[in-house]
Amino acid sequence: MRIETSAGPAEAEIDYPNDPAFLLVFTHGAGGGVDSRDILTVRDTALAAGGVVARVLQPYRVAGRRAPGKPEPQDRSWIELVTALRSDLGPDLPLVQGGRSNGARVACRTAGALGARGIVAVSFPLHPPGKPEKSRREELLAAAPVEVVVVNGGSDPFGIPDPADVAEVRVVPGQPHSFARGFETIAETLAPWFRRWRR
Repeated sequence: MRIETSAGPAEAEIDYPNDPAFLLVFTHGAGGGVDSRDILTVRDTALAAGGVVARVLQPYRVAGRRAPGKPEPQDRSWIELVTALRSDLGPDLPLVQGGRSNGARVACRTAGALGARGIVAVSFPLHPPGKPEKSRREELLAAAPVEVVVVNGGSDPFGIPDPADVAEVRVVPGQPHSFARGFETIAETLAPWFRRWRR
């Protein structure tokens, strides 16, 4: 599905369960796509719980760029595309949104504006590598009172959020920012959480 936004077109790959219970809109990290194994694990877990899943390739990636640019236009285009997806895929379905890395930041910053019921944050980049003083904790706190569930690698150089700031933090030991294993931990963490959204 192609979605027009103020930042250019976005693209979404949609998967449908037999009995839709909620809508999950999920996106990638700064230079990534929507077919990494961790994102596919999130998709499969949500589908099994009854989620309609939209994996979104944001406009800057559709245009061939690797860097997302400033937060404000990225957030604006995200709000536009999620609004369009909700209209097409299930305006009455509870909205859950999320992403990996930079995509998780976008999901947290826009949760209130979109009325999201929950956020899935994979590899949330708490700070730039080696610069803990440049914390992005406020982006996590901006999502409140929406529940945020975080899954991060234990060796992630971007840091790990404080469990006191979110609903749940699950750490996969030994994994860096991009997971090479631990996908079953992602599924085990998210499965009961997604099932909460069944109507």
